[in-house]
Amino acid sequence: MMMTRSGSIAIGAGAASVAGGASRTAKAGQSMDEAALIRAAQEGDQDAFERLVRNYDQPVLRLAMNLLRSPEDAYDVYQEAFLRVYRNLGSFRFDCSFHTWLYRIVTNLCLDQLRKKKVRKTESAVVETEDGTMDRLEMVPEGRADGDPQRRLLSAELRGKIEETLATMTARERMVFEMRHYQGMRLRAIGEALGTTEEAAKNCLFRATQKMRGALGDFL
Repeated sequence: MMMTRSGSIAIGAGAASVAGGASRTAKAGQSMDEAALIRAAQEGDQDAFERLVRNYDQPVLRLAMNLLRSPEDAYDVYQEAFLRVYRNLGSFRFDCSFHTWLYRIVTNLCLDQLRKKKVRKTESAVVETEDGTMDRLEMVPEGRADGDPQRRLLSAELRGKIEETLATMTARERMVFEMRHYQGMRLRAIGEALGTTEEAAKNCLFRATQKMRGALGDFL
């Protein structure tokens, strides 16, 4: 990952490696924990920053994709989120986890995107490509080789019903539902990421879950 002249970020395995001698991260070895990576990145270690991005790039991209239902918007949020991390990492003071801090940035960007477009309904779950009809979620690279088996096993009918139900939720309900059930986050962390309380996140999750259960009654 590197900054371009335009101020955008180039992310990926093909990003140019940092010039000069071996970085402090390389000297520290592969056992460097996240806090050490963050501190090294705050001191200007580009390799440490790239490792942080690699640790979180797929979860961030899938979260944005699942919330926005648009590959283009998701990649825009993905780029902007890590650009903000790059610019503001020096102000990170470890008063919360890096995960929570990063997800707060991502969810705020997603909320801004949804408000700007006044989106209350998701786009179609499928898109036409040169190779035929493809599921939008399958177009996003998986962070693990086995991907998400639960989602892959969902029938087309059930998947469609879930998509319809997500479309009836508010942006915040959809975010809480996604972070709890697909990201596996605890309610306290969700509340922190959304800048609210654990109790508020719990109530929001309850409303979202009730909507989903009501819609999926025939499948349960």
